[in-house]
Amino acid sequence: MPVTHPTRVRNSIADFVCAQINEGTRPGKLVMQTAGGVTVATLRFANPAFAASVAGVASANAIVSDTNAVGGTIARAELRNAAGVAKVLCSVTATGMGGDIQLASVVVSAGQSVSVSALSYGAPP
Repeated sequence: MPVTHPTRVRNSIADFVCAQINEGTRPGKLVMQTAGGVTVATLRFANPAFAASVAGVASANAIVSDTNAVGGTIARAELRNAAGVAKVLCSVTATGMGGDIQLASVVVSAGQSVSVSALSYGAPP
């Protein structure tokens, strides 16, 4: 039987991880990057970044778009605190391609707006 966590523990894990993004002077950032780690767009989290978790899943509060992206092909993202320390690393793909974050298009032109309408973090079951 695989290891599992009761809901209360999953909520604690999710809330702990998401609280890391609120460290320091808020807000934290969602940094979209190329496969090589070059920043394509930087979005800002609300203060606080995430609502309290429910059933082990914390949903992000409003995320402010980057209205003037650097441009490039997004392949990964980092959820960072205000000091720029990465707290969560994830993959980014086009919708339907299975990434942790899925965007309508991962190809971004310089000056283009990049937005995320919803984002959640789920603790392991």
